[in-house]
Amino acid sequence: MKTPLRIAIFTGLYAPFLTGVSVAVHQRVRWLLQQGHEVFLIHPQINDQYPKNVGNRPMPGLSELQPFPNFSHYAFPTQPLIFYKSLPQPLNYRHWSDTELLEKFQPDIVVVEEAAQMRGIYSLFLQGYGRPIAVEYAKKTGTPTISLFHTDIVAYIRYYLGNQFFSLIRPIIPTLVKQFSEAYDASFFSSREQLAKYKEMKCQRSEYVPYQGVDCQKFNPANIGYNPIPNDHRPTLLFVGRITPEKNITQLLDSYPIIAAKIPNVHLVIIGSGPMDEELRRRAKKFESGITVWGESHGKELLGWFARADVFVNPSITENFCTTNNEALASGTPVVAALAPSTAEQVLPGRNGFLAEPNNPTDFALKVIEILENPDLKAEMSHQARLMILEFDWSTCMEKFEKKLYDLVHTKKLVQQRKSKK
Repeated sequence: MKTPLRIAIFTGLYAPFLTGVSVAVHQRVRWLLQQGHEVFLIHPQINDQYPKNVGNRPMPGLSELQPFPNFSHYAFPTQPLIFYKSLPQPLNYRHWSDTELLEKFQPDIVVVEEAAQMRGIYSLFLQGYGRPIAVEYAKKTGTPTISLFHTDIVAYIRYYLGNQFFSLIRPIIPTLVKQFSEAYDASFFSSREQLAKYKEMKCQRSEYVPYQGVDCQKFNPANIGYNPIPNDHRPTLLFVGRITPEKNITQLLDSYPIIAAKIPNVHLVIIGSGPMDEELRRRAKKFESGITVWGESHGKELLGWFARADVFVNPSITENFCTTNNEALASGTPVVAALAPSTAEQVLPGRNGFLAEPNNPTDFALKVIEILENPDLKAEMSHQARLMILEFDWSTCMEKFEKKLYDLVHTKKLVQQRKSKK
């Protein structure tokens, strides 16, 4: 029987901040607690600087974890991200100390989720902690540290800072990636394609670990019983995600009239929130009832949307093993996604959906039309969608992740023993 580990997990995103990372971190912590590990979660603080709706979200969070006797947490001070006021950035290390927290907890291993975002690389150090999280403590104690890559950092910098500024900093990006990643004992990627991309940019000690799973019991075709529009029999296209530039959401509005010309009663439902809310609603008005900008959705209603949709549509080209793609597939819903790093690992063309040419609304629309016009193809894709995602069930992924934690702890102990004998 394995000895439970003491695991410190730092995350720049957690409930009530709504992102795929927030959801994944919560699932990861809960699973580790259920296995008997002791977990210390260091997460962003919510304060009155954020829009009121942020703090009122009915998301699973601390209240679900606090009954576990082996759970503890700390909320580090934050301020809103310059480019996206609904998301947090940690205050500089002058305001709080990661080293102090770790010295009190004395973990066997430290996991840093979105380590680049925590440090401030997303905003090119305009905001953030200012130094790599947990590295100072690791140097003092020899404790192994892991960095988890949820996001395509380079793509996000490009979206938030613009092409012109990005072209100026492009030459130094490999240096930044190398410098950042070599601070950790390992950097894990949930996508093989993202791993290859960042290895080319000199990412150090990086490897593929399928740590980003989906709860296949929770997301299930049977959730059609929670159908949010039970008396509406139109073919439904669904998008779920943040309404931000990097999600390429406006491409759906460009694709919609092409789809509607062939499928006159098609209904596009867009679920989420973000800085592009007003622009999206304004542009959607001209399509009247053909496009519904629903806003945020949670709980059974959201489960119902995933199961009720005929096709899940995702035009984003910045995804890294996208959570909502997985949730749609687990719900038995075919996916049409833009070809991007990782989507080819989720969507197998002709089997559980289609991949469209990036930034090509016509090609995207034609892929959707092909599914909606062929009921037999859609039925087979729905069946395959569920079957093909089962290998990424959350428990399966977390068992592999847990094994990596034990391996790193064991390896570090051996290294320290050899050093002590010299």
